[in-house]
Amino acid sequence: MLFNYLLISLNKTIFEWLIKEMIFTTTHSNREARELINDLLGVPYTFIQSLKMGGIGSKRMIIEETSENIGSLLNKVSDINYGNIELRPNGVILMINKGLQNYSWAIPYRQLVIYKTNGLSIHAQGKFIRFTDNKTFKENKNFFKKMLELKAENHEKYSLPIL
Repeated sequence: MLFNYLLISLNKTIFEWLIKEMIFTTTHSNREARELINDLLGVPYTFIQSLKMGGIGSKRMIIEETSENIGSLLNKVSDINYGNIELRPNGVILMINKGLQNYSWAIPYRQLVIYKTNGLSIHAQGKFIRFTDNKTFKENKNFFKKMLELKAENHEKYSLPIL
């Protein structure tokens, strides 16, 4: 009995640690990262589902500012940093390009917080990224609307009923 309790506690601790550290290097095929992302956010939408939804990916956006714990993933020199977002059934993947390297940040809808400031700011897991308000940001307006609708649907699906 005690062994089972310790095993469950250990698994819960490991899972909570993995959720906190959900930024993966995806420059090369990373099977473990793909499996973890699929378990957490669901498998990618099929091609037909993507067409019916009108697309599941944002256009490339310019990253203006990030939290300190993501700053190491950005270019240090005066290069422009780009990112884009992919929708999944239970969350989003925020992809960051740093030169020739790619990073993917898996964010479940339950942890996703979006602020409309001068641009768009995405917060989750103690980290944030803010995108600039420019032409590509305006072109993504319908994408952001779709992302908020999916977040609301997911919230309704998992929220407790009102008694």
